[in-house]
Amino acid sequence: MTELRRFQADPFRETLGVEFGMGRAEPAVYAYFVHGRLFCVALDPVHGPQVKLWRRELTACVPADLEGFLLHTHRCEVLDVSYGPRGNPGVNGLGLVTRVQEVAGGAVTRPVMVGRTWTDRCTDDWEGAIPECEWVGRQWPHPGGTQTWPPPGHKTPWGAWQPPF
Repeated sequence: MTELRRFQADPFRETLGVEFGMGRAEPAVYAYFVHGRLFCVALDPVHGPQVKLWRRELTACVPADLEGFLLHTHRCEVLDVSYGPRGNPGVNGLGLVTRVQEVAGGAVTRPVMVGRTWTDRCTDDWEGAIPECEWVGRQWPHPGGTQTWPPPGHKTPWGAWQPPF
C-alpha cells in the first residue's frame, strides 16, 4: 500500500490521519497516529481489506446482520458488546467499534480498531480515543435516530476544522 495523503483527524487533539491505498486507487485503510505512535485503524468497506472475527466478516456487511452477530456473542457471554452515545455497537475489550459508511448500494459496516492501550471506552465518542473524523458522517441505523452527524444545521464547536471525508 502507498500513502495517499495526510490530514488532521481531530480538531481538539494532535492526531495525524494517513490514508493508504493500492497504487493511486481510492483510500483503503485510514491510520491514526498520536506523537508518531499508531493507535487506530479504520477500513474502507469498498476498497479496504476484509477483517474477520471468528470467520465472520466485519467489513462491508449489512449493519443489522453484523449487529445480530455481535449481540449473539454478547448473549452467549463470549464478548461484552456495548453501544456508544451515537448508537454504534462495539467491543471495548477488543478495541473494536463498528461504524457505517454510505456506498452506492446503501450503508455498510466500517470496522474501526484501536490498540490495547486505547480500548477503554473506545465505543464512547466523547471519552474514547477514536479521532473525531471517524464519528462524523453516516450514523448507525436505528429507529428514531439521525442519519448523519452532525445533523444538518447543527453548529459544532470545531471552528474552521472540517472532517477529511
